[in-house]
Amino acid sequence: MDDFAGTQAPVRRMTDPVELVGELERVVPSLAALRRPKPSSISWQVVEAGLGLPLPADFRLLCELYPPFVLGDFLGVGGPDPGGEHAWVQGTRETLETIEEWCEEADLAVPLHIYPAPGGLLPWAGSNQGDFFLWTTSPAGPQDWTVTVASRSSAWWHYTGGAVQFLTDLVSGALEPWALPKIRASAMAW
Repeated sequence: MDDFAGTQAPVRRMTDPVELVGELERVVPSLAALRRPKPSSISWQVVEAGLGLPLPADFRLLCELYPPFVLGDFLGVGGPDPGGEHAWVQGTRETLETIEEWCEEADLAVPLHIYPAPGGLLPWAGSNQGDFFLWTTSPAGPQDWTVTVASRSSAWWHYTGGAVQFLTDLVSGALEPWALPKIRASAMAW
């Protein structure tokens, strides 16, 4: 049995980080209350040197504007804290080990691999049920990365938009939450 559920696409792929964050705040109004008074000074150079690649601008902006948060008591999103960039990179590498095991165990018609393999998966969020939300990296650059969901229930699926648009579409109901619960439009600090 193939664990791949399919691919979903946004109506229109958005790429402007400010527009994307604004749409997420529109869909999750309580997120605005978590916004930092001024953007956090995360050393993306340290993070990106540690990972060996640049990260998408929408994710970087999200991490600068908000502390780690949980959507709908389910999906946790968080980036590095200033001064904690090395620890965040190390945590990401440790998560990659788990995802590599999942990739090996998944019954997928087209096998998936972790980063640094070409097109490899890189984690950016997780759920309290053990689901992983991953980027499918692309040599074209982080602006073209898409999302892959690795559900604890063994369903894997793709979304052809970026991370922040995925969050917006998941919470708004614009996409089917295959193998995931419906996410309430609420946010709280993690």
